[in-house]
Amino acid sequence: MARAFVCVRVLATVLLLNISIVSRSMGLRGKERQGASRIPSEFSPEERFAMKEALKDAIKIPTVSFGPEEFNTTALAEFGEFIHKAFPNLFKTSFIQHEVVSEYSHLFTVRGSDPSLQPYLLTAHIDVVPAPEEGWEVPPFSGLERDGFIHGRGTLDNKNSLMAILQALELLLTRNYVPRRSFFIALGQDEELSGNYGAQKISALLQARGVQLAFIMDEGGFILDGFFPSLKKPFAMVSVTEKGSLNLKLQVKMTPGHSSAPPAETSIGILAAAVSRLEKTPLPNMFGDGPLKTTLQLLANEFPFPSNMVLNNLWLFGPLVKRLLERNYITNALIRTTTAVTMFHAGIKMNVIPPVAETVINFRIHPAQTVEEVIELVKNNIADDRVQLHVLSAFDPLPISPSDDQAFGYQLLRQTLQSVFPDVSIIAPGVCIGNTDSRHYTNLTTGIYRFNPVYLQPQGFSSIHGLNEKISVQAYETQVKFMFELIQNADTEQRSSPHQHEL
Repeated sequence: MARAFVCVRVLATVLLLNISIVSRSMGLRGKERQGASRIPSEFSPEERFAMKEALKDAIKIPTVSFGPEEFNTTALAEFGEFIHKAFPNLFKTSFIQHEVVSEYSHLFTVRGSDPSLQPYLLTAHIDVVPAPEEGWEVPPFSGLERDGFIHGRGTLDNKNSLMAILQALELLLTRNYVPRRSFFIALGQDEELSGNYGAQKISALLQARGVQLAFIMDEGGFILDGFFPSLKKPFAMVSVTEKGSLNLKLQVKMTPGHSSAPPAETSIGILAAAVSRLEKTPLPNMFGDGPLKTTLQLLANEFPFPSNMVLNNLWLFGPLVKRLLERNYITNALIRTTTAVTMFHAGIKMNVIPPVAETVINFRIHPAQTVEEVIELVKNNIADDRVQLHVLSAFDPLPISPSDDQAFGYQLLRQTLQSVFPDVSIIAPGVCIGNTDSRHYTNLTTGIYRFNPVYLQPQGFSSIHGLNEKISVQAYETQVKFMFELIQNADTEQRSSPHQHEL
């Protein structure tokens, strides 16, 4: 009995620390670039110095998205001028077309030599979230280099990816690289505000031209290191889907009155009770639907006993795992639609019963559910017709992209990972619990992969949208190398089904 109790406690410790799903790296190895000599990803000291200085300069431009329709347009315009100076070859090479979309977003069309190969898209975003200086070790838009790290807002989300893509292509061009497979680079101006002016407009432009893509690579996953005590090696999480979103306003209207003679229930009281019911009644635990169950089964043998036994026998221990996963706020986000009260407005004066009380609740929707299903569940949980529901914005979860041996984009990422990060032997098809620009491109491909080729420790995870965001110089150099290799790896003979597209 004591041994069984210890085993359960060990299992709980392991599972409650998990924040992503992992599996053994499986599938076919990608083919090497054919038809041309491969360009080695070796950079001179002068090139390494120039690439880190360019990233620092990018961080110094405060391209902040403050709120709906509220951008730092001066900084966005400055960033457009900056990339012209930092990457001159991108703008003077004959087979690269540059377009400005919605004034501040950018689309590069890189024409390959073999039009039979279906193109792909690399995307990142220019904007960052606000960063008040209070609490930062250095000013958040200083781009300061200290102790081997470049500090500042955007070093992990997401100017590092943006700059690495452009830097890698610039370095390839200086080495006379000509791609065989065409590709696009899309840089959105407002990802932090849902991407309606950037990614959405770029996607509409590509759709109007009849473009269909082999795959898309966006942000949304990392090489996770040190997150689980029982998993000693770092592993790569490549997110193959992301959760949906629903912003729901709850509103209660009542007759106003004097606080000296209050009614039995006020607008605030009714609304507070509704919010309390929602928080005390979580939406259904969806473990078993979506990719998580399969991935845990594939992961099982990476864990020590007894976790390996439990994960290899989910047919028996599934209910236990299901309960354990919901006890930690991060693993809980992987198995259900989450409920977060983010705004509350009520009251006009201290001695007046308010006529209206409102709250906004953000739901991140599990891949196995839809917006309509969540709204119906919320209505049933509130069970009070006096509480009116108004949808402010909503979209369903994204489809799950393939990650099997035949998934060209996934296998391309896997091949490049194994080459650039030889110590990473576990590659994970995961679920992105946030939202990215990639949701605007679902009409262009079924293969959308979210991955940021950088090692991420728990402290770094908390700095994203938080304090003291930074990236090591070495990590950024390796990220450039990853993109340098990925672009070349994409020049393979693997062909898609017949298609039409305009480049």
